[in-house]
Amino acid sequence: MTTSTPSVRATLLRLQLTPAPGSGGPLDGAWWPRSRDLELELADLVDHFPHEVGHIARAIFSRPDWLTSPHRVKIGRGIMRTGSFPKDDTHVMLLKLSTGRQLAVLVVPPDTEAEAAREIMGTASSPSNRRSAADLLARAGERGPARA
Repeated sequence: MTTSTPSVRATLLRLQLTPAPGSGGPLDGAWWPRSRDLELELADLVDHFPHEVGHIARAIFSRPDWLTSPHRVKIGRGIMRTGSFPKDDTHVMLLKLSTGRQLAVLVVPPDTEAEAAREIMGTASSPSNRRSAADLLARAGERGPARA
């Protein structure tokens, strides 16, 4: 008899938040998913989100960042409703926490070169950041395409 075990993503969540998420500024941090599969990546984000910040109750996403636009995503504790901005290309995901707080997190494209992604994430999560997600990604794009 054979048994199957669910596949486990043995990778760390690539998320960087400001020291005090939700305290102002255009962004509360940045998330660098590994693919454009929203169901897989959002489940990973929700299931591994820092407990000290809170629990994600709902996510609203920018459609151009993802291959699909599901209304529900299976997560570790059940099913979570999602939504999208109808005509949005801001590369921001709004995370509504169970506490009522809402965080704006920049979604760094998965194919972004590692050095550029780390710089974008560092800037987006800085308490002194005043740049928008689009501005941060545009500056990274000026460096050229991602390297394999």
